[in-house]
Amino acid sequence: MRIGVSTDSGSGITQEESRQLGVRVVPMPFRIDGQEYFEDINITREEFFEKLKNDCDISTSQPSMEDVMKVWDELLETCDQVVHIPLTSGLSGSTQTAIMLSHEDKYEGKVFVPDDKGVSITQRQYCIFAKELAAKGYDGQQICDIINCESTSNQIYIGVDTLKYLKKGGRITPMAAAIGTLLHIKPVLGITNGGKLDSFTKVRTTKMVREAIIKGLKAELEGRLNDKDMNNCYVCVAYTDNPEQAEAFAEELKTEFPDRLNPEIVVSPLSLLISCHIGQNGLGGGVIERPAELK
Repeated sequence: MRIGVSTDSGSGITQEESRQLGVRVVPMPFRIDGQEYFEDINITREEFFEKLKNDCDISTSQPSMEDVMKVWDELLETCDQVVHIPLTSGLSGSTQTAIMLSHEDKYEGKVFVPDDKGVSITQRQYCIFAKELAAKGYDGQQICDIINCESTSNQIYIGVDTLKYLKKGGRITPMAAAIGTLLHIKPVLGITNGGKLDSFTKVRTTKMVREAIIKGLKAELEGRLNDKDMNNCYVCVAYTDNPEQAEAFAEELKTEFPDRLNPEIVVSPLSLLISCHIGQNGLGGGVIERPAELK
């Protein structure tokens, strides 16, 4: 049985990388000053951050049903089934929309939509898990069930360099932003195991952001994931617009986690959907547990 895998650009998988991984990516749409753009299609990351810096009006939304179904239809021309892995239901309605679509007559028993509770590097890794599970002979329903069971086995922390965009997006009050800016506060956010964005801690320097992310990852590995030595967990890095900073952080993590499952530490961009709330110099780190079926 041939299994196709699709996702959306919340995964941070670019159109070029999608061809390398064999994962179809539905671009997330957003509007800038009233004009519609599609991530990695008709706007570059550099152009996006220039508009963000210039205080353009930016709003985001989930992919249209037509765009999602078009990708599924194209995959089903050569595949027996499709596993579609959207952005966490905690941040977007795209998961519920995709699940609803998958139950339509033409997709029933052919398209399966798990809620991986992931974003960016964690969502990306579940796409890779889906490909690996398919290669081992699991069908679409089985892969969907495995990912749903594993959806609490990941954690990502994201350091925010400025409170400006959290205030603009209504995530914090103007008063809190003003006080935080005055005190040079840099929040570190976490995508919790329920897939929602929440506050993890607050620090004052970029160095302390990195330290807080490392502390959080180690706490997850030693506690909930019960894998202190990383015999069964991957570690990854995400960023908004500063890949050099992200690569340097990856080198730091290699020292902090010498016994990690995979010697490579994937460094991947945060989707523009997330980046517009984080802003410039956003930096993240995540851990993802490998499913038991792949051990």
